[in-house]
Amino acid sequence: MGAEFVNGWTDAPNAIATVVSTKVLSPSRAVLLATSLNIIGAFCGTAVAATIGKNIVVLSAINLETIAAALVSIIIWSSINARWGIPTSESHALVAGLAGATLATAGPEALLWLGWKKVLIGLVFSSVVGFIGSLLIARLIIARFAGSAPTKTGVWFSRLQIVSAGFMAFNHGSNDGQKFIGVFAMTLVLGGVYAEFTVPFWVILLCAGTMGIGTMVGGWRIIKKVGMSMVDLKPWQGFCAETAAGATIMAASHFGIPLSTTHTITMSIAGVGASRRMDSVRWDIAKDIIWAWVLTFPVCGAIGFVVALLIKQL
Repeated sequence: MGAEFVNGWTDAPNAIATVVSTKVLSPSRAVLLATSLNIIGAFCGTAVAATIGKNIVVLSAINLETIAAALVSIIIWSSINARWGIPTSESHALVAGLAGATLATAGPEALLWLGWKKVLIGLVFSSVVGFIGSLLIARLIIARFAGSAPTKTGVWFSRLQIVSAGFMAFNHGSNDGQKFIGVFAMTLVLGGVYAEFTVPFWVILLCAGTMGIGTMVGGWRIIKKVGMSMVDLKPWQGFCAETAAGATIMAASHFGIPLSTTHTITMSIAGVGASRRMDSVRWDIAKDIIWAWVLTFPVCGAIGFVVALLIKQL
């Protein structure tokens, strides 16, 4: 549950970063929106949970210690980055930590290509589709409303942004929330509670609630870094970014693709900033975030590997 709490604390704030930065919603109302819709989203479908629980590693080849080592890697890496307000991908931290821990306990033959193929597809979805999607939506809006009165369009897009922020939060729950539901279900099988992989209702409720509590506890530094520091957003731009990111995540969730919602919303924000000109994006801020993404796989993999070895020794 610690890893799911960290997921809500360090990842879920991305869903409301833009609606807070544009001052359409106060931080407290935005957190309430994100918490409630993240929880609802986690109840919608189990395709991503099944990918994580059955297709990343051979379930019969690992044990509870493997799962524990993987979750420890997430908590350590995400907490370090949260200290500096840098959003991390819990998705990538999870699969990397799980892979590292599995290598330590069962060897490379326990890794499954089917699930890893979906992880790689998710990388393309989150980075490319989010960026291009928001850029195209933004340019359509610029072309359509170029001559409109700023006051009138500002009011409309402020209202629309509340809807798009809710859409983004819901889809965050349906993808990111599902990943830890999958891990929890794996744990129940390994612990002998269930004979085969299944996702009972009470697991969804427990994981969704824990993620929601994590979202309520914190995440302001990440909201500031993603929603305020990288691009100066207006409500119409926030609407574009959230709509593109939410649609991308929804498509991925439908096909059971575990993608990084952090990557998706960050690249969508960059795309909407680049819709006018590339120097609208503070690329030095984006560079810090990208470096965290790049390092997530090797660092979490290494932590998971080392922790799993230590547990074996004990």
